[in-house]
Parts: sequence; structure tokens; C-alpha cells
Amino acid sequence: MAKPKPHRVQLVTLGCCKNRVDSEHLLAKLSEGLEIVPEEIPYEESHPDTVIINTCGFIGDAKKESIDEILTAVKAKQDGFVGRIVVCGCLSERYRDELCSDIPEVDAFFGSFQWKEIVRWMKLPQDRDWTKRHLTTPSHYAYLKIADGCNRKCSYCAIPLIKGPFKSIPMATLEREARTLASKGVRELILIAQDTTFYGMDLYGRKMLAPLIQRLSGIDGIEWIRIHYSYPTGFPKDVLKVMAENPKVCKYLDIPLQHSSTKILKMMRRGVDHRRQQALLDDLRSRVPGIALRTTMIVGHPGEGEEEFEDLLDFVRKNRFEMLGAFTYSEEEGTYDASHFKDDIPQLVKRRRYGRLMRLQSRISLENNLRRVGGVEKVIIDDVKDGFLICRSQRESPEVDGSILVDLKGCKGFDPLRLIGKFAAVRIISATEYDLTGVLAGGYEKENK
Repeated sequence: MAKPKPHRVQLVTLGCCKNRVDSEHLLAKLSEGLEIVPEEIPYEESHPDTVIINTCGFIGDAKKESIDEILTAVKAKQDGFVGRIVVCGCLSERYRDELCSDIPEVDAFFGSFQWKEIVRWMKLPQDRDWTKRHLTTPSHYAYLKIADGCNRKCSYCAIPLIKGPFKSIPMATLEREARTLASKGVRELILIAQDTTFYGMDLYGRKMLAPLIQRLSGIDGIEWIRIHYSYPTGFPKDVLKVMAENPKVCKYLDIPLQHSSTKILKMMRRGVDHRRQQALLDDLRSRVPGIALRTTMIVGHPGEGEEEFEDLLDFVRKNRFEMLGAFTYSEEEGTYDASHFKDDIPQLVKRRRYGRLMRLQSRISLENNLRRVGGVEKVIIDDVKDGFLICRSQRESPEVDGSILVDLKGCKGFDPLRLIGKFAAVRIISATEYDLTGVLAGGYEKENK
């Protein structure tokens, strides 16, 4: 008798890397009894028995992307390429009733925290160990979600409405998960949460990000630890000491500032003004020499006139962020903004301001990168593509920042694919606004540690 085909499941992750971590935990459970289909394969080719879509509901564009993906799966189901459709995550946490009514072709909806319920719905055995991961990143780096939810009251943000209050994951659990990742070849941990700097307040009564980093840095195999999504208000200064002194901690910080004008920061309920925000940046630069700062800004928030926008441009000129992203403001229902302010800045004005800000940042990024030409930097090799080694230094985070490209024409005598996940020394020879190019300088690791 022919052996029955295994049930094929395809999990599509939308939104932020926090969603990716949730998906990887769920995939680890599903992989114990099902065949996992890579998410990048089109439904028409993958023919999954079940599609699970982990949605994002943060802003308008993310919600549209999630709806479009659900409708794409529905069309594939109607055409016979897909069996069942499951929708989970932030969008269905917030709009489950509306989605059930509007898209009845979906077989089941689950919220942001119902991973065990999905496993039960799939009729798989329950396992208490939720530190297991099925990585969807390259095997040498992984995101480590240290908390969920948020206690901040930013006027424009719907995350607390979706995710609830801040919930730290115990240090022992995080260490166990990180050790498991290291045993599988992970060398770089990227710490993420809605607000990493608040870590520990709910469990330990004080901010514990610095002690957590020190604990994780003691794990054999972990070479780099990177911090994302920090918050400027009440920034824990002991983190700067760890960053400056611990060689495993990348001199890199993702710190979304959102604006610089005291008026707008107050309207945003950010808990900080221009002066204190600038003092923090000065402290970061002085106490961690060479730190690379990534930030994000919102343009077109209610109340932002030309004066406030010019304040933002001056702030960016002065601080010369290594990386900066921006969004045009969009009103989110249920937020403080939606009930207290009118979204009355025309879209054309928002887009023009966005363009001016990003053109300014493009010039700053180019100037920053050109100053690196001639230097030798330690890099990790992420991939081999189009005749280049795709590398990053401590100053670049995967997926959001640029890369350092090394032409394979100068790499003789080895299989370049064997270099993925290894460290090398690279001399920078040229730069653009986003990427740099270099040549190997002094060789590369023979074996992964």
C-alpha cells in the first residue's frame, strides 16, 4: 500500500520581525507532524493543504497588504491550488468579526496570542516547550523577541490596543531559546520587542536589558548581539556601558524618535521634548564612540506646520543618522489621535515633506558611507548573489539596512557558498547612499565555530 502523502502547510508572515518570531515558533510545532512548504513559493506551485497567514494590522498599508494576501489565498483556494485557509496575527486580533463576515472563505481566524489554539485546530500534539524555532532567516542570525505588548501611550499607535500591556519573557526562557539557536549555528542575535528598553519592569521591577545582554553574551557561539526598537524616554544608561565595553554587543542602536519638535512630540505623547532627546543622542555618541544609529520619523502628524517640519530637517542635519526611515502619518482608529486631532494635512503636503526628508537623509548617508572608504571592517557573510558576497558589518542590520558587496572575481580558490555565515575582514573601496563595496582583506574563517 502506498504511503499517504504528508499534510502540506505553508505559513506566510507579514509585517515586522516580531511576527516572524511568532511564525517560527509555530512552524516548529507544525514541523513535528506536517510538511512545511517555504513561504516564497507561489500557491499555484506549492499546492498546500493548509495556508496560514500571519497578518499585520499596524498601519493602513500593512492592513492592505494583509487583506491582499488573504484574497490571493482565497482565489488560489477557489482555483483548487489551496485546501484550507487560516488567518492569525494582529489584523485578525483587531478585526476578527469584520473579517469573518467579509471573507467567509477563510476556514478559521485566530488572534495574536492563539498559537496553541492553532496547533490544537490542526490536530497536532501539544508541547509545552515554546522555545523551539523553525528558522526562516539564514541560519547564522535570528531575531530574539524579549517581550510583547506595550505600556507606552503614543497618540498615533494602535499596538497597545492590539497586543495589550507590556509582557517581558523571563530571562531563563530567553537564555534557553538563545542556547538552542546557538547550537543550530546562529551567531548573531537581534533583540526585538515593541520597546526593548522597557524589558524587565513587569517581571523584576526594574529595567533589565543590560543584565539580559550580559547573560546572552556568555553563550558559546553567539558573536554579535544587536538591539532594535529602543525607546528614548527613560533610556537605561547601563545599556551604554555594556555596549561600549562588551565586544559581542554591536555598536548599533535602532531608536525610533518619530519627530524632533517639542510641540509635535507632546502631541504624540512621547514623554520627551527636543532638548532631552538631543541630550540622549549626544550621550549615545560620546559614551559609545562609533555607534551607528538607526531611527524612524513620522511626517505630516496633525499640528505639523512648516516650522515644525523645518525643525525636523535641522535635527536630522545636526545628528547625521547612519540610517533613517520615514512614514507619512495615517490616522488609526481607536488611537488617541483619532479622537483628539483632525488628520487635516493634505496627502500631497505629506508626500512632499517625506521626499524632502529622504533626499536630505540620502545625502547624509552617502557622506557617512564615503568616510568608511579605505577602512577595514569585520563583516558577516549573509549570502552569495549575482556575483557578489553579500556582507554586513556591525553597522548594518539585516533586511532594513544596506550591505557590503564583495566581487567574487577577487575571491579565488574556494567555494563562495561555504562562506555564508562566516566572518571576514573586508577593505571598503567605494560607497553609495545605501551600499558599500569592498575586497577581502586578510582572509576569512576556515570553519564556523
